Amino acid sequence: MNDYTKHQARNRIIRAASQNLDLVAFWQEASAALVNVVPYFLTPCWFTLDPTSLLVTSHYQPEIPELPPEWLAHEYFADDFHKMSDIARSEHGSSTLHEATGGNPSLSAAWNLYMRPYGADQELLVALRTRAGHTWGILGLYREPNCPQFSSDEIQFLRELSPYLAEGARRGLLIGEATDPEGPEAPGLVVLTENWSIESLTPSTERWFAELPNGDWQRGKLPPSVLAVAGRALRLAEEADLSSEVVFARVLSRSGQWIVLHAAALVGNIPRRIAVIIEPAHPARIMPLLMTTYGLTEREQDVTRLILQGNSTTEIAARLVVSAHTVQQHLKSIFDKTGVRSRREMVGQVFFSYYEPRLRDNERRVISDRPIRGGPMKQLANT
Repeated sequence: MNDYTKHQARNRIIRAASQNLDLVAFWQEASAALVNVVPYFLTPCWFTLDPTSLLVTSHYQPEIPELPPEWLAHEYFADDFHKMSDIARSEHGSSTLHEATGGNPSLSAAWNLYMRPYGADQELLVALRTRAGHTWGILGLYREPNCPQFSSDEIQFLRELSPYLAEGARRGLLIGEATDPEGPEAPGLVVLTENWSIESLTPSTERWFAELPNGDWQRGKLPPSVLAVAGRALRLAEEADLSSEVVFARVLSRSGQWIVLHAAALVGNIPRRIAVIIEPAHPARIMPLLMTTYGLTEREQDVTRLILQGNSTTEIAARLVVSAHTVQQHLKSIFDKTGVRSRREMVGQVFFSYYEPRLRDNERRVISDRPIRGGPMKQLANT
């Protein structure tokens, strides 16, 4: 892997992350950019995660359009090496199965059940983590037997790309939700020219324009907050090293709801265009669902979120600044309310009730060329 090849792949992914690509198109572009830099077997396996719970919401790998139910049961109910939540929580955000098993991947049940039958021997997992520390996905790369192991240089390169891959995944999900709205709170997407005229907008956008302060959409006046983030994105685009940066703003709506705006200049377009995504601030969509279903208190929701992420009692106590005994008391109450007997059972119940339906819906969406969506399903499954 030479510096020129790395530079070309890096720039290709940065450009893709700054375009209005739906998630599958972004994954395809990223896969093509990586193949000559970090060679892999078959195709990469791309997963999206809910950054609040670190549970899987979608996957994309053309050779395996639908994940086997046994794989999901293994991931969320069984003990094994190299679980995705462990990688997502880890300091470096990357790991190989050979490293995790001390050089003997056959110790892993997943290697025997789901890798070797497909002809794979090595597995590299990389968390797709934004600079703010939110994990939006996992990249899985594989190699055949007798191939060179993933090198430290290759792994470091993927770590450096992680923020761009995470941002591309985040934007791809938002664009998909904006173009194919799931409900009234679906994000809006507006594309502006550099002279601030509107080139296009999605169906939900006008609703958000009406919510943002000091605009007058009835008379064609854009909200100042939209113009502000678009202007900042346009200025950043003029600086070569920052052309892929996304500008964020958090605005209190007229109804008292927090709204988040994301703006990025679309790289490679002359004249310049700026895409602004507007969405409600709902970083923890699983929590209201658990509150409605099980009646968890606010503190119990905090503990549950950390359980879903795979934290131990000691880690939860440190995060919440309480004693381990207090955490245990909360766990007992949570288990009583949810009808489970262990953390693992709790994680499995939440996944198969709220996230597995989203995953299966997204698999069908990929097959029918429709946008992928993130987060848990709003409709309750079998609880």
